[in-house]
Amino acid sequence: MLSKILPEKIFQIIDSKVNMKLVNELRFRADKPIIVCVNGKNYFLAESGVTSNIDAALYTSKIAIEDIIFRASECSIYSVNEQIKRGFIITESGLRIGIGGNIVEENSSVKTMNHFTSCNIRFPHNVKNCCLTAFPFIFHDNLIENTLVISPPNCGKTTFLRDFVYQLSERKLPFNVLLIDERGELDVNLTSNFCDKIAFCSKKMGFENGIRSLSPDIIVTDEIGQEEDIKALFYAVTSGVRLLASTHCDSMENFLKKPLFSELIKEKVFKRYVFLSKRNGPGTFEGIFNENFERLG
Repeated sequence: MLSKILPEKIFQIIDSKVNMKLVNELRFRADKPIIVCVNGKNYFLAESGVTSNIDAALYTSKIAIEDIIFRASECSIYSVNEQIKRGFIITESGLRIGIGGNIVEENSSVKTMNHFTSCNIRFPHNVKNCCLTAFPFIFHDNLIENTLVISPPNCGKTTFLRDFVYQLSERKLPFNVLLIDERGELDVNLTSNFCDKIAFCSKKMGFENGIRSLSPDIIVTDEIGQEEDIKALFYAVTSGVRLLASTHCDSMENFLKKPLFSELIKEKVFKRYVFLSKRNGPGTFEGIFNENFERLG
């Protein structure tokens, strides 16, 4: 897919001189160096591959960025405008391209984006068995505990969720799993025999429609961040559905200060909290805690 959307020279360098198995992101900013995030650390892209030397860095232009976005839309920006309004494009191969530029508002809502000045290509990775440290604390006595995975951006939350769904299937645990996949990232290369998906919609709509029509045992969803998302979680819990979700935060201390989660914490909706970082690379376990924030294991 990269060969279809990147400038030929950039693709040739990445294809021949960069270990894509370790790449998390590829960032383009108008008239700035091209950044490659490798195993959680940022480097510059050079003729020779990745480097820490800015003097060797390759730069990109606004025109090149607009061309990448145009190609990623399969030459029809209009056809992916609903995604663009949310700030990204998902390619047919599952790459998520975040977009920076000008937001056009109409009646207090986003109509579209234009004058693109940056894009960030994120590369999903399936890391088999990455959730196993936490798995026995989340699944025990044939029961899934409601779990929230917490970390800063790009620290392995989505990879953790994806692997947990895979592990349920691998162990032939026939829970009906529903992915509410707002950004089209959760099911990339996911292998599961017991999984349904509702994608590219709000969590409110996904939860309500999914519970009504697909009768899930477990809902898995990514990046809880709005009041509407919290209401969707309460709706699921009161409907008898188990939850596995994620959110952004850099520490347990700061998480406990977030007003958005105060009611969930008070009602002890989540029985397990998994904290990840990239201290030793993306997916580093910082701790697994119960509903009283007591460390487990």
